[in-house]
Amino acid sequence: MPGFFFSHNNMTELNGKEDCKLAEGKAHKKKQKAFGADLKSYLKCMVPHIESGIKTSNSRNVMLSAEEVIQWSQSLEKLLASQSGQGVFREFLKSEFSEENIEFWLACEDYKKTKSDHLHGKAERIYEEFVQSDAVKQINIDYQMREATAKKAQDPTHSSFDEAQKTVYVLMERDSYPRFLKSKSYLNLLNQLQTNTSK
Repeated sequence: MPGFFFSHNNMTELNGKEDCKLAEGKAHKKKQKAFGADLKSYLKCMVPHIESGIKTSNSRNVMLSAEEVIQWSQSLEKLLASQSGQGVFREFLKSEFSEENIEFWLACEDYKKTKSDHLHGKAERIYEEFVQSDAVKQINIDYQMREATAKKAQDPTHSSFDEAQKTVYVLMERDSYPRFLKSKSYLNLLNQLQTNTSK
């Protein structure tokens, strides 16, 4: 039976080369993992609407500027007017387990643009998802408003959810928004963009 014979020196040399390749491979994998994690968190901040599922009208690259991020601190309205701002704020609300507020607000904004013949179906969906007392993503409104919104949703118009949306907006503006402006996620993003600008 034919066999392969290696001198002891050749075996040591082969093992040495194999060990070296293994070590290089492991180091390379670690670098890839670290880079992947950094890239993922970078993209999460820079293009948050991809991560959180907010649809953009076109899939162009979104480049945030420090000026835009500074504008978010001027008012909740300016923050929500920005697609990227919505995404970053939504991620923050997720961390506080209150993302139903922005999801409801966005659903209402979409609802207002709905054609009249589709209002009934959308009103029903919004009511079931956010308003009814056992809704999965129940918003924080009082009993009277919940009842009034339920009635309006049965015979829907474009303004059926206006009162509830306004209440949720005020809740975000007074409660979550000030905390967001002091949060690490906002301050780190702003700091990162200002550092890049000054380079």
